[in-house]
Amino acid sequence: MSPEGLLASPDRRLAPGAVVGVCFLTTGRRGHKDAYQAILDGVKGGAKEKRLAAQFIPKFFKHFPELADSAINAQLDLCEDEDVSIRRQAIKELPQFATGDNLPRVADILTQLLQSDDSAEFNLVNNALLSIFKMDAKGTLGGLFSQILQGEDIVRERAIKFLSTKLKTLPEEVMTKEVEEFILTESKKVLEDVTGEEFVLFMKILSGLKSLQTVSGRQQLVELVAEQADLEQTFNPTDPDCVDRLLQCTRQAVPLFSKNVHSTRFVTYFCEHVLPNLSSLTTPVEGLDIQLEVLKLLAEMSSFCGDMEKLESNLKKLFDKLLEYMPLPPEEAENGENAGNEEPKLQFSYVECLLYSFHQLGRKLPDFLTAKLNAEKLKDFKIRLQYFARGLQVYIRQLRLALQGKTGEALKTEENKIKVVALKITNNINVLIKDLFHIPPSYKSTVTLSWKPVQKADASQKRASEDTTSSSPPKKASAGPKRDARQIYNPPSGKYSSNLGSFSYEQRGGFRGGRGRGWGGRGNRSRGRIY
Repeated sequence: MSPEGLLASPDRRLAPGAVVGVCFLTTGRRGHKDAYQAILDGVKGGAKEKRLAAQFIPKFFKHFPELADSAINAQLDLCEDEDVSIRRQAIKELPQFATGDNLPRVADILTQLLQSDDSAEFNLVNNALLSIFKMDAKGTLGGLFSQILQGEDIVRERAIKFLSTKLKTLPEEVMTKEVEEFILTESKKVLEDVTGEEFVLFMKILSGLKSLQTVSGRQQLVELVAEQADLEQTFNPTDPDCVDRLLQCTRQAVPLFSKNVHSTRFVTYFCEHVLPNLSSLTTPVEGLDIQLEVLKLLAEMSSFCGDMEKLESNLKKLFDKLLEYMPLPPEEAENGENAGNEEPKLQFSYVECLLYSFHQLGRKLPDFLTAKLNAEKLKDFKIRLQYFARGLQVYIRQLRLALQGKTGEALKTEENKIKVVALKITNNINVLIKDLFHIPPSYKSTVTLSWKPVQKADASQKRASEDTTSSSPPKKASAGPKRDARQIYNPPSGKYSSNLGSFSYEQRGGFRGGRGRGWGGRGNRSRGRIY
């Protein structure tokens, strides 16, 4: 049948799609606005009409700019149809509407459609967003960030996850410097009001941007984290949210520090505000040794501390806290035995962190122990060091004996993994104590913190020269235990600290429910479709 015959055919089952298609085949666009309107009206028809409309509305969309709004709205109706096959077809065709000024609107619509619970639909939305990303990255980001800032919680959550997983897959020609600057600018707006989990995801997004891989870029990120941590505000150790916020932010900052990106501001805050309140710290995370977690973070940051204004004062605070965990030997009775019932508990995990931090900061003021302390205090410290070192040697011998001859699979048992970590802790403390026993005290020895992977010398030198993140594990991790595998080791006399640590940098759920956006309520928003 000819086109003219099809148009005149009484069989209208092919309408409205065939009608407008034939119109274009025969006479072109002129005079067929009504025919395109018939397609738009097809969204109110039956399933067949809707399927045809889902295909033909976008196909001829560009020819009827005066009907653009009506066309997009009609397609959106199909995106919400009860028939899943019609919805999928309509979603699949949405990128065809992403032209000129319509693109941000289409991006906004697709972002809202991320809330779909149908996996096939959800994948179609993801693919559609990626396709328009390649047309206009900034326009697409505009739609995404619009919903992150103003959309429903489920849409916001999925839009953030989309960015955190998909941006890194886009080619360099799409992720230009201008686009990355736009992401940073918009992210700063979002970070004014986020939950802890959202903050972690945005740090993942931003730290993956090529333009922020430089020294100045990482410095920007550190300043962003410092602002989020609210280091200018008074620290409240009894407020779990305040403590959790500080720890979440510090964990994000630690991998950014290096010899050129200093941790001074964070180390100063920990020394001045956190250490004096260590015993009062509270946390909403069940089972977390919050004091040990804080000391571990301080130890990791201390390696990259720059010039500190109140170095002597902060070093004194650190020294005083160290003394609390390094007891004096028990008094002896006349018969030479201990006068007390129990010997002091030696908390090796805490001491490793504090001694390492003191050793790192002490390098900046090497005469602290000899010139800044009086003779009695120095003598007292040496006695504590000596007593601690004596107990240390006992445990080191016990651990080495327990691990002697064990290799391969035998070292992979939970018990032996814990012993390996314990041996690292005691060896580290032993090395640092030997340094401090020198006359004058020395700060030259280098140790790798027990929960950190051991790095090869050549790899660390290359990393230093390139100024990459110093707290990130190397590409090929050592056989040492992972941070999140730390557990308590109980030697025969039971004198280890109560927990070697079990908290991972990636842990979630540290923010209590019922608090809006966690670090600040986002307020109420309207619900429902806001296309």
